[in-house]
Amino acid sequence: MLSLSENQKVWKNWSGIVRSTPRHMVYPATVNEVISLVQSCAKEGKGIRVVGAGHSFTPLVQTGDVLVSLDHLAGVEPVEEASRSVWIWAGTRLRDVSEALYQQGWAQENLGDIDTQSIGGAIGTGTHGTGIRFGSLSTQLLEVQVVTASGELLTCSEHQNRDIFKSLQVSLGMLGIIVKVRIRVVPLTVLHYKSERFSIDECFQRLAEFRDNHDHFEFYWFPYTDVVQVKWLDETDERPSGSRFWNHVNQLVMENAFFGILSEGCRMFPGLCKPVSRLSARFVPTGQDVAYSHQLFATQRLVRFNEMEYSVPAEKIVEVVSDIRASVATQCHAVHFPVECRYVKGDDIWLSPAYGRDSAYIAVHMYKGMDHQAYFQDIEEIFRRYEGRPHWGKMHTRTAEELSGLYPQWEAFQDVRKQLDPSGMFQNEYLRKLFAVD
Repeated sequence: MLSLSENQKVWKNWSGIVRSTPRHMVYPATVNEVISLVQSCAKEGKGIRVVGAGHSFTPLVQTGDVLVSLDHLAGVEPVEEASRSVWIWAGTRLRDVSEALYQQGWAQENLGDIDTQSIGGAIGTGTHGTGIRFGSLSTQLLEVQVVTASGELLTCSEHQNRDIFKSLQVSLGMLGIIVKVRIRVVPLTVLHYKSERFSIDECFQRLAEFRDNHDHFEFYWFPYTDVVQVKWLDETDERPSGSRFWNHVNQLVMENAFFGILSEGCRMFPGLCKPVSRLSARFVPTGQDVAYSHQLFATQRLVRFNEMEYSVPAEKIVEVVSDIRASVATQCHAVHFPVECRYVKGDDIWLSPAYGRDSAYIAVHMYKGMDHQAYFQDIEEIFRRYEGRPHWGKMHTRTAEELSGLYPQWEAFQDVRKQLDPSGMFQNEYLRKLFAVD
């Protein structure tokens, strides 16, 4: 059994905006250790939160009690070729999942643009990539093993404990400790990447073409300009490019080091935001690349920021982005990060922001250390007008009363939560308020 030694270290998330000092920091390495930990905490009345890479911008794992990292519960098993699926330990980082699958000749069908998260955390918060025919990472989940508040190890799928499974697909860690997942995989895929610079009006005019005729499509609007960067990824029979050295150099130098210097300038002198955004728009990277899917889905993000992202009905994307443009111009917000726009296929996952509708995910960012509140507040009001649902790992101010009206299966999820965790072991102050837990 793991011993609960006193912890003196401050935990903080990736951007540094969420901090806490858990009384105990625990790193179980086996399922039995997880079970023992849960049973011990149940006896002593201690709360538990599970942390992955800390890439959520909300206080999902903030706790003064027991913080559990599954970094030592990691690894990828051999792919089951007949079912095209694979078991993965929940603490495995997405980049390590990709590499392990690549070595076996397999891949995930879609990924987000950051691959440092743990797979358990990515599924639990509804992490997504882009592509109108592709769901979030949670839709890749076929089976899950979870240790509940009673110390029981449950296995859940569409055919076994289905209500619990639909809740676990996006659960925010509220139902127990997910220790292992089985996901759907595809044969190793080569993608053709292309980036171009367009006016936002032309992008809007050709939006249906870009969305429907490409596997993965996204665009970025640069504030105080009419410029967007459009990116496509499409499956191809072409051979992967040889050395990708210069692609990595461009990411490190231009998209990270140089942009980081400009961002520091904007932090110290907010008046620089408008010219910096216009400068970025002038130098939108254009070009092409051919590589394996996992090498193109994710990009290095060394410049740290805070983020708010909402899902809105896919057909409303032009109206929402147009309203955001008008707000930025009217309010003169000090922002230089582009607005990121992606598509996700609708699903039937109870707490998924894409539940029941094909969705456009629209994200706004603010450089770490810069005041984000006024900007995010104004943009959030726009999202509200379009039945927006916040990404669970991104900043927002929605209440339990509001959220319950946005999710048809809200009460069904609450019933499962009460069933699996009646004492609230896996809650923290933030979640109790967000879900109106007594």
